[in-house]
Amino acid sequence: MLAQRNKLEVKDRLIVALDVSSVDEAKKIVTDLKDHVGMFKMGLELYTHAGLELFELMRSEGIKIFFDGKFHDIPNTAAQASRNITRQGVSMFNVHATGGSAMMKAAVEASAEAAKEKDFERPYLIAVTVLTSMGPETVCDELKVNDEVLNYVTHLAKLTKQSGLDGVVASAREAASIRKACGDDFLIVTPGIRPQWAATNDQNRIVTPAQALKDGADFLVIGRPITAASDRKSAAQKVLEEMSSAF
Repeated sequence: MLAQRNKLEVKDRLIVALDVSSVDEAKKIVTDLKDHVGMFKMGLELYTHAGLELFELMRSEGIKIFFDGKFHDIPNTAAQASRNITRQGVSMFNVHATGGSAMMKAAVEASAEAAKEKDFERPYLIAVTVLTSMGPETVCDELKVNDEVLNYVTHLAKLTKQSGLDGVVASAREAASIRKACGDDFLIVTPGIRPQWAATNDQNRIVTPAQALKDGADFLVIGRPITAASDRKSAAQKVLEEMSSAF
């Protein structure tokens, strides 16, 4: 599965975040962009509103889903949640690396079992390191992490790999360090991506699409610069052009 990471087309590397609460709005975004991006990210905002309705619609059209549920619980609960979301046919989902190795191992084992039951390939399972909305003040002062953010993220990435997961969610600012520590057989999914022409909104550790790919990212998650654009297709094409310049 990971052997193909370097063979991905540029379009397949682009994940659009469906960070909306309206099913109708989500459907419009998917309709506009389904031929221009590789995957759509569904987070808790949309999932708690639309439930499985949108899952079923997107699967019926062969659209790939990254379920951004960020599971973080005791190992048994995380395992059952991973089993259930795998049965929904998602292409990627995530857990929090700070849940620890026992939780991560339980999640990946349960996902593999569920995929085998359904006779399809296990989805990518990745772990969240540090949310891109968090700056050093939050990580060090509020959470009392006694280390630099880069070192802490890299440590969590190594723990994730040791636990048998496919990769991590991390800021592109940490991508080069993660790639060096974890090697090429490890996925790096980067949110907090902002094209040169877009506003930063509520993200802290942001990077442009081209720079993120140059630094070692495999998948880029982009939301508002595309979904809030007056012409979504044109915005997506501009992002793809920026991404292409990295290769």
